[in-house]
Amino acid sequence: MFIRNLRVARPQFSLMNLIIMNDQEHAYGIITSIVGSVVEARFTGRLPSINNLLITGENEDVLLEVALHLDGTTVRGNALTPTRGLALGAAIRDSGGPLLAPVGTEILGRMFNVFGETIDRKGPVDVRERRSIHSKSPGLSERATQAEIFTTGIKAIDVLSPLERGGKAGLFGGAGVGKTVLITELIHNMVSSHQGVSIFCGIGERCREGEELYREMQEAGVLDNTVMVFGQMNEPPGCRFRVGLTALTMAEYFRDDRRQDVLLLVDNIFRFIQAGMELSGLLGMLPSRLGYQPTMASELSELQERITNTAHAAITSIQAVYVPADDLTDPAAVHTFSHLSASIVLSRKRASEGLYPAVDPLQSSSKMLTPQVVGERHYHIAQEIRRTLASYEDLKDIIAMLGMEELSRDDRNTVFRARRIERFLTQPFFTTEQFTGTPGKSVSLEEGLDGCERILNDEFSEYSEKSLYMIGKIGEAQAEKRREKVQPEHGRDDSTHDAEGGEAA
Repeated sequence: MFIRNLRVARPQFSLMNLIIMNDQEHAYGIITSIVGSVVEARFTGRLPSINNLLITGENEDVLLEVALHLDGTTVRGNALTPTRGLALGAAIRDSGGPLLAPVGTEILGRMFNVFGETIDRKGPVDVRERRSIHSKSPGLSERATQAEIFTTGIKAIDVLSPLERGGKAGLFGGAGVGKTVLITELIHNMVSSHQGVSIFCGIGERCREGEELYREMQEAGVLDNTVMVFGQMNEPPGCRFRVGLTALTMAEYFRDDRRQDVLLLVDNIFRFIQAGMELSGLLGMLPSRLGYQPTMASELSELQERITNTAHAAITSIQAVYVPADDLTDPAAVHTFSHLSASIVLSRKRASEGLYPAVDPLQSSSKMLTPQVVGERHYHIAQEIRRTLASYEDLKDIIAMLGMEELSRDDRNTVFRARRIERFLTQPFFTTEQFTGTPGKSVSLEEGLDGCERILNDEFSEYSEKSLYMIGKIGEAQAEKRREKVQPEHGRDDSTHDAEGGEAA
């Protein structure tokens, strides 16, 4: 596993390639305390600045970041690499600057760690420029003031939970519900529709998941326009705490210099907060509620506020969110939700029924879904879809116990309408084409709205549910019907039988 051997493969760069030294004389000191991944050092002369990198170790392979100034001579720092082998009294020196991330088109298609070293076993990447991972978010005068929809080409998202261009969306889903497939499809559509790039940032996730995602992206053909940055769960908390800033620095280059739209995928944003909580305790800060760091709100804002749109391009982020113990009142969840403009919930039940993407339309939501932003037509269609699907959910118990015959005619029509909408919201993906044999489809927002509106108006009441399953535009259902030569019966067609039999089962 190439990610698992990260520590072995690491010495591919010298530290001089990672850090640009300042012209001023470097400060030297000695280590006075080592507590886990937190190290204190006393310097004679100039004191290193906050966020400066400190270099120590026999082979100068241990890097620390200055977190606190304890007094006029002593600093306390977070280790970005394992501290094993360090000893009290060891020499330490100030690099003269912060951690730098590589930027440029050369990084596309590669996988990096927090230091900007490649970990995909394809050799080092030759970049012309490195930038500090610590930068300010764009000022108000530089940001775009008009709210815009970021279309993904996926009906279930664009119609019911539209994303904001330059906004943040939360992706909720466990294993096996299609989260990775949805991420790779979003990357594919970003490249084809927006001529942009995608950056995947893994914060505190498993080595196995990173390798699987890498191989799946490679097989799907989207890796060449993607950058992957990982800070794994087996690495020190300082590394996990800064890897998000490394990925964001790369994204800002494409937004500000290349003026390209960027899709930033973060998995998992809770691990960023968790890493800060670990460091907070080791740094000696008094914890706040439930043991979280007192600076959690400002640290999260420092990351999230840099994800925004400008007049020329935007960074749009989709972030996997872990909710501790499913408690939405947990401080980490509350502070994360305050930054999100949309929530996409993947349902295991829908995945088990073969309804992909398994987006739950009743639990997913978006702040963009207002008449002022999406328009009156889009808003009313989305509300009517939710109302129809909610009524269907209420009727499922009656159908399971008594069958379809006990429903009124209006309720039957609601059920038929809801089941057709559910199937129309499914969609074949480009990234799964090699596995399913079905060509992928990208559907514009207008085409998705038109199809849903026509189904709600009962224009397809005589069409079988199968004809609406895994299609793109609604016009494809007519061709499907001609192929199947569906013969509707009076008062009951194939879909009626499917609804009754399927729900009873």
